[in-house]
Amino acid sequence: MKIRFLGADKIVTGSCHMLEVNGKKILLDCGMFQGSKLIRDLNRREFAFNPGEIDAVVLSHAHVDHSGLLPKLVKEGFKGPIYCTHVTKELCEILLPDCGHIQEQDAEIATRKGLRAGRAEMKPIYTADDAYLALKQFVCFDYNENVEIVPGVTVRFRVAGHILGSAIVNLLIEENGKKTKLIFTGDIGQPNVPILDDPHQITGADFIITESTYGNRTHETVDREKELLDIMKEALARGGNVIIPAFAVGRTQVMLYYFQKLMSSGQLPTVPIMVDSPMAIKATQVLMVNPDEYDEEAKSIFHRQGGRLFNMKNVHYTETTQESRAINDMPSPMIIISASGMADAGRVLHHLKHNLWRKDSSVIFAGYQAEGSLGRRLIEGAKKVRIMGEEISVGAKIYNMTGFSAHADKNQMLKLYKGMMRKPKAFFVVHGEYDSASAFADLLRTELGTAAYIPNYGDTAVIEGTEWRIEPSQFILKEPAAQEVMDALRGLEKVYLTYKARIMHRVMQDVSKVPDIKVRIGKVKKFIDDLFKNI
Repeated sequence: MKIRFLGADKIVTGSCHMLEVNGKKILLDCGMFQGSKLIRDLNRREFAFNPGEIDAVVLSHAHVDHSGLLPKLVKEGFKGPIYCTHVTKELCEILLPDCGHIQEQDAEIATRKGLRAGRAEMKPIYTADDAYLALKQFVCFDYNENVEIVPGVTVRFRVAGHILGSAIVNLLIEENGKKTKLIFTGDIGQPNVPILDDPHQITGADFIITESTYGNRTHETVDREKELLDIMKEALARGGNVIIPAFAVGRTQVMLYYFQKLMSSGQLPTVPIMVDSPMAIKATQVLMVNPDEYDEEAKSIFHRQGGRLFNMKNVHYTETTQESRAINDMPSPMIIISASGMADAGRVLHHLKHNLWRKDSSVIFAGYQAEGSLGRRLIEGAKKVRIMGEEISVGAKIYNMTGFSAHADKNQMLKLYKGMMRKPKAFFVVHGEYDSASAFADLLRTELGTAAYIPNYGDTAVIEGTEWRIEPSQFILKEPAAQEVMDALRGLEKVYLTYKARIMHRVMQDVSKVPDIKVRIGKVKKFIDDLFKNI
C-alpha cells in the first residue's frame, strides 16, 4: 500500500492524498487551493496523476478546499464513484456549481483584461455544467456503515463535528494477507459547539493522516456566546454596520444560532440581520431539513419552534444582486453576514468596500484566515487594503474571534488522540501551515511517543501491514539546480527553526532599540514560509 501526498502539504488548502492498494487508486479528497494568487494558481496545474486511472474518491466533507477540484477531475477523465455522506452531497450540490460559476466569471474578466494587453484567452478551470456532471458520480452512505469501495478496502464514516455531513474516514485495508487500519481525519471540529454533535472518539489505528490547522495554537477558553455578546454590544454602540465575513457552510448558521438566542432573550437589540450570500441561504436550507445532524440542544429548539431551528423575523435573506446592492442604501446599524469567510471573494467584498473606511463600522472575523487572504491582512493590522482594484483605508474596528473556529485546536486534537486505546505507528501531519504542522508533529512525538511525519508535496508513504517508510518527492529533484535550491532551503529551514526562539528572546529584552524588529522578523518568517509551501 502507498499513500502519495498531493495537497495540503505544509499549507491548509488543496487537500488530496492518493491511496494505492491492490492495484487500485483511491483519492482521499480532491480540494482547491485557496489564499494568495500564487497559491490559487496551483489549481490550474495538471494533476500529478492520470485522472482516468483513479478508481474511486472518498470525500471527507463539502468545503471546497476538500471538494473543489472534483469537477476538474471528472472533466479530465475520472469515471468512478465519489463516496461521501448524504449531507455532504447536498452541500456539494450548492458549493460546486457555485464554484464553477466563479471560475467562469474569473476567466471572463481575465480574458477581457488579457486581450487588451495582447495575452491569450483564459479558460475556466471548470464550469458550472462540469460541476453538475461531477455530482452524478456521488454515492452516499450513512455514518457508521461499512462499505467495500474496492476489493480489500472498506470505508466507514464517523462524525467529525466540523460542518454538516463532515466525516472522519476509517479505512480497513487488506493487502497480501496483511491488514492495516488507516484513518483520514479530514477536518476535526471542536467539541461543545452549537448545532453539531461532538467529534467521534477514535479508538485507534495503524496510521493516521491528521489535520493540523491549529496545531500550534489553542482557542481562548472563553464563553463564545458572551464573547460575541460583548463584541456586538460595543460594535452596535458605534452606530455603524457590523460586517461578518462568514463561510457559507457552518459559520453563517452558527452566527444565526447565537443571534437568535441573544436577541430573543433581550441581551441584544433586535436589529436587521442581512444574510447576503445565495450559497449561505441554500446551506441554511439544508441545515433546516436535516435535524438528525443536530446535537441535543439544537434538536430541542427545533421541536420547540415547530420544526424550525431558526425563527427570527428580523433576518432577511438577499438572493439577487439587486437585493445585495440595496443593502448599501439602508440605514445603519445592521448586521451583514456575507461570504466568503476569509474575505477573499464574494459579495462581502462589496460590503467591506462600502463600510471598511467608516470609523463607526465594525468587522468581525470568526474563523481561520489563511495566509495571503484579505481577512488575514486585516486581523494583522493593515491600515490600507486593495478591494476590487480600489485602495481602501481601514477605519472600522476589526475583531477576531478565534474561539468560533470550526477546527479543533492542538489540545483538543491531542485529547482525542490520547483517548485512543491503540496508538498508531505513525501520524502523517497535513492541512496546516508549516509552523503549525511542525509544532503539532513535535507534540505528537512528545506526548504520545509515536512517529509523526510532515509530508512534502509528492512524498509517498510505503506501508506493508504496520511497517512504513517514506519515498521522497521527485517533483523538485529532477534537475541538479533544483536539488541545490531544495538543499539550501532545507538548510535555511533548520536555521530558522533553531534560532527563531533565541532571536526573539534576545530582541524582546530590549526591543525599544530596534522598534521595527518584529515587523522585519515577521517578513523574514513569511518569506521562508511562502518558499516552503509553494515549491
